[in-house]
Amino acid sequence: MQTTVQNKVVHVAVGIIVRQQQILLALRSSKQHQGGKWEFPGGKVEAGETVPQALNRELQEEVAISVSQSSPLMQLEYAYPEKTVLLDIWLVTEFSGEPHGREGQPLRWASVAELTEIPFPDANQPIVARIQQLFAPE
Repeated sequence: MQTTVQNKVVHVAVGIIVRQQQILLALRSSKQHQGGKWEFPGGKVEAGETVPQALNRELQEEVAISVSQSSPLMQLEYAYPEKTVLLDIWLVTEFSGEPHGREGQPLRWASVAELTEIPFPDANQPIVARIQQLFAPE
């Protein structure tokens, strides 16, 4: 008899934080899933939270900024062997505070052109493509 294991779906609020045509990235700890790769900051949406509430909370906790202007960019689901992530990606165009890694993680600002050269978790590849589409020169 074969049993199938249902992957747990983790709902994640992701911020594409933009400042002067640059995107803020955080380096995942080597102890984390897909560790050692760069990611767009964010985190799990908790029960009872809206995505904008989760995004603001996570960005305050992780990179010390408060979101003042954001809009939904895209949503995607990605199945890793050990879990499935539902990424709710928001474009953050205004924020207060100076970003820094509150959990000790390195941060960097990258140009849109640089994004293709940077190692991201597999689930982030469609996000990189969408950002490049969004910021493509006319």
